[in-house]
Amino acid sequence: MASPHPNLELRPLGNTGLKLSCVGFGASPLGKVFGPVSEDDAIASVRQAFSRGINFFDTSPYYGGTLSEKMLGKALKALGAPRNEYIVSTKCGRYAEGFDFSAERVTRSIDESLERLQLDYVDILQCHDIEFGSLDQIVNETIPALQKLKEVGKIRFIGITGLPLGIFTYVLDRVPPGTVDVILSYCHYSINDSTLLDILPYLKSKGVGIISASPLAMGLLTENGPPEWHPASPELKSACQAAAAYCKEKGKNISKLAMQYSLSNKDISTVLVGMNSVRQVEENVTAAIELATFGKDQQTLAEIEAIVSPVKNQTWPSGIQHS
Repeated sequence: MASPHPNLELRPLGNTGLKLSCVGFGASPLGKVFGPVSEDDAIASVRQAFSRGINFFDTSPYYGGTLSEKMLGKALKALGAPRNEYIVSTKCGRYAEGFDFSAERVTRSIDESLERLQLDYVDILQCHDIEFGSLDQIVNETIPALQKLKEVGKIRFIGITGLPLGIFTYVLDRVPPGTVDVILSYCHYSINDSTLLDILPYLKSKGVGIISASPLAMGLLTENGPPEWHPASPELKSACQAAAAYCKEKGKNISKLAMQYSLSNKDISTVLVGMNSVRQVEENVTAAIELATFGKDQQTLAEIEAIVSPVKNQTWPSGIQHS
C-alpha cells in the first residue's frame, strides 16, 4: 500500500551500513530541558516522527538528569515497532553530576541507559562533549572500553560529540582506523556558521558518519530568539535577530529556512533537531519534504546570509581549552 506521505530521504551513515532519516529526532526536550512535556506528548511526538519516516532517535543520560532516556524508552516501547526499524543513539561521559570518561563509568553507564531505554542494545554510543575531558583519556581509555561493549553486543557503533571541531581530528588521528564510526557536531552547519564544511573531506576520508545537530544554532535562528543563557556574542545574537525579523517581514520563517539550509548538504547523514510535540515534528518533516520537492529558497537564503555575513562562522568557547 502506498504511504499517504512522501517519505523522508534516508542517507548512509559513514561505513556503518546504517541508513538514517535526513531529519533526526533529538530527544533532549523530552527531558524537560526547555520546559514541561507530558508523557502523553512525548509518546505522541515519537509516534508521529516514526510514522512520518524519522527512524533516528538521539538522547543522553545528561538530558534532564536521565529523564530524556526514560521518556524515549517509554515512547519507543509504545510504538510496538520491530527493533530493527529504528536507530537509537545515546551518550556516555556526561551526567547531571559532572563529567566522567573513565572505562569503569562508561561501562556502567550503558547498562543504566539500556535499562532506562528498555532496550537490549543501542545502535550508537557516543562520548558526550569530549572537550570537557582529557582527549588522551578518550583515545587511550574510553574508546577501548566502548570497543569491548561493541564486542559483547551492547552497542553497535562508537561516536564522539562536542563543539570545537579540532577535537574530532585530534581523536581520529590517534585511534586505529575504523574505531570511531560517527561524529556528532553541533552549531557548525547552519546559516551563520558552516565551518563543518572545512573538515567534511577529512571525515569522509576516515569513513566516519556525520551527524549535524542544532540547525537553528540553539535558538539563534528562530523568531523568538535564543534563551537567556545562550553563549553567543551580542553581535552574533543581534545579527541573527535582524535576519529573523527580515524573514518575518517577507512572510518567511527563519527556522524552516535554517532547517532546509542544513538538510541540503548530502554529506551530512542526518540533521538532528530537538522535538517535543507533534507540531514540531510536522514542521521539521514538512521542511524536509518541501526541500526535496522544490529545492531551497535561494534568494531569501542569500539575503539572510548577507545580514549575518559580518559574524559568519563566529563561535564561542566550550570545554577545557586544549592547546
